Amino acid sequence: QPVIHEKRSALLPESQASLTTYVIENSPEMETDRVRPAVIICPGGGYEMLSDREAEPIAIKMMSFGFQAFVLHYSIKPAVYPLALKELAAAVRLVRTNHEVWHVDPEKIIVAGFSAGGHLAANLGVSWQQPFLAEALQGANEEWRPNGLLLSYPVLSSGELGHQDSFRSLLADRYEIEKAALSLETLVNEQTPPTFLWHTLEDGLVLAENSLLFAEQLRKFNIPYELHIFPRGGHGLSLGTPETANSDQHGIEASVVRWPELFADWVKWNF
Repeated sequence: QPVIHEKRSALLPESQASLTTYVIENSPEMETDRVRPAVIICPGGGYEMLSDREAEPIAIKMMSFGFQAFVLHYSIKPAVYPLALKELAAAVRLVRTNHEVWHVDPEKIIVAGFSAGGHLAANLGVSWQQPFLAEALQGANEEWRPNGLLLSYPVLSSGELGHQDSFRSLLADRYEIEKAALSLETLVNEQTPPTFLWHTLEDGLVLAENSLLFAEQLRKFNIPYELHIFPRGGHGLSLGTPETANSDQHGIEASVVRWPELFADWVKWNF
């Protein structure tokens, strides 16, 4: 089956963000009207860069499960909050608007984030209904409502266990004043979508407490979630395979390679 692979830019007039599509076309030999879940991927990089290791390889892996995949190249430092959040909202709206063209189930759009990209994804998850987004995007909040979240070793808390450099890059000179307001475990609410989280105990850069604190709040609001804390592996593991290891061979960790299959099963049974 052919794949639509294109780069969509100009998501917002004030930004240079782009969305790259990895869309499986339907085949006349198979189910011709098939629609699939969509996964919109936000790579990590501390809001200072965007990691290639958490972009296309993740999209290809998601396609292997029959998902339509999209990679958002969002604005980073020196851009500041909330530009990237508006870009992600616009990306969700674009996918939902084009659901027939891209063979997407509009009620199965999952926003995925890695490290600081996890903060971006979760930020939309807890804030999609906020009036400032409707005003900024000139639309209805339901247009960019994510149906689920995939958070991989995410930056979530700005508290004492949080990764402060990500918040410094996101907020610049507003860091001291606004960081507490973007500690996302404090913003979970009854409209936060179902969430799949995974982390490692050995992550010394973005501590597992980020995922644990967020999951605790999901539980408090009775939001369905699945949480995996793997015993080994540092930060930024991506798929945990040689395919996504960096030039120093960091990122190979056999104990975490199951996470995509666990996530695919979660989607299958929850959506």
